[in-house]
Amino acid sequence: MPDSARIPCPACSSWMKKPVVWGMYAFPLLLCYALAPAEILICLIVCAFVVHSAICRDWSWVRQPWFVLSVVLGADIALASAATGSVHAVVQSVLLLRYPVFVAAMAFWILSDSKDRHHLARAYAWVAMWMVVGSWQQYLWGRNIMGYGRWEDGALLGPLWAPRAGQALFMTAFPGLMPVIISLTQRRTRGGLLCAGGLLVLLILTFLLISQRMPTLLFLFGTLCLALMVRPLRLPFILACVIGMGGIAVSPVVAPQAYNKLVISFEHQMHGFADSPYGMLFIRAGVMVSDHPWVGMGYDGFRINCPNPIYFRGLPTLGISDGPHGGAPGCNLHPHNYYIQVATMAGWPGAILFCLVVIAMLYPMARGLRAHRGAEQMVMCVLAFVIIWPLQSTSSFTTQPTAGWVFIALGWALAATRKGCDSGHTGADIPDKRHMGQGT
Repeated sequence: MPDSARIPCPACSSWMKKPVVWGMYAFPLLLCYALAPAEILICLIVCAFVVHSAICRDWSWVRQPWFVLSVVLGADIALASAATGSVHAVVQSVLLLRYPVFVAAMAFWILSDSKDRHHLARAYAWVAMWMVVGSWQQYLWGRNIMGYGRWEDGALLGPLWAPRAGQALFMTAFPGLMPVIISLTQRRTRGGLLCAGGLLVLLILTFLLISQRMPTLLFLFGTLCLALMVRPLRLPFILACVIGMGGIAVSPVVAPQAYNKLVISFEHQMHGFADSPYGMLFIRAGVMVSDHPWVGMGYDGFRINCPNPIYFRGLPTLGISDGPHGGAPGCNLHPHNYYIQVATMAGWPGAILFCLVVIAMLYPMARGLRAHRGAEQMVMCVLAFVIIWPLQSTSSFTTQPTAGWVFIALGWALAATRKGCDSGHTGADIPDKRHMGQGT
């Protein structure tokens, strides 16, 4: 129902929101250091939101197209899991519904106030700077604050104990620092441009030092999208990229591990992608989907069936000859791509439904962005677009920390662009060319 027609919420519902909002501020740290508490907090927020909706008699979020499609997708995965005869897989499939409810909770309740979103952006910004400081500290001293050195593949851990610093920096720096960078460029002063360019250079060099390719590429891709929308951001972005390329050029001397991982290893994988670890996973997943195109393998089906020799084949239709392609040692917990992961769980129908969910989420974001092109709105819409871009290597969206990062970003983007929400001024507004004589 329209916002004006909704029943006013009782006071008992209003006080529920305060602790939930404060819990949201803890997410960036929890997703870095405490994954189990992060999952528990998501479940508590989901329960609180359902209670809030019941008290206020407001279930309008249930009728959102993206939510309806998410429920249908969850039912499809549950049916595919039931076909495997695994009760555990069916239960896990049903519990996936907590994530779209969590997204709705943020979009329609928790982050409906721009002040709360601004405070959350601050929390993200502090954690992003912590990742930057921790990464440089490990690079300069050889070990991080926990005593760990580089990962076996040469990646920096930053202030963490596992190679997740790249993902954590991307998912915190983009919503936390990019609105600040855009606001600095909008001042159109030399000092503002220098500060914005300096921040971009610092972030790009930190990504290069961490040496995790996918977060680096996603950050550059997202910043490029923003630069296309915000004219004053283009020069700082170009200069930061030039300095970044200079950093890669000198990395064989100053950071040989980063050079080996970012350049040499990447080149080898691209030349022989089918025989690379990622190529082996994609081939194995493709064989599973070709053998079970309609129902898939059920929840977690890829992990369970990956070591099965029956799937040690190629994909002749794609020009990939038969062979073990890594065999059992080449297996992993997931196929490293959201879309392929859903296809292995629920076949092509599930993959199509997943694509429809993505489109149904992006559409209201794009519509809201056209109505209000603030810095926050642009940053969060671009982040949502980038993290669900199909051509990338990902972790599993059903486990932490990836689930937390992804679904918080989607809910945040929906909240920032939702009609009737307090859009606020968390950054400089970008004039619309349709209402001006010239563009930005």
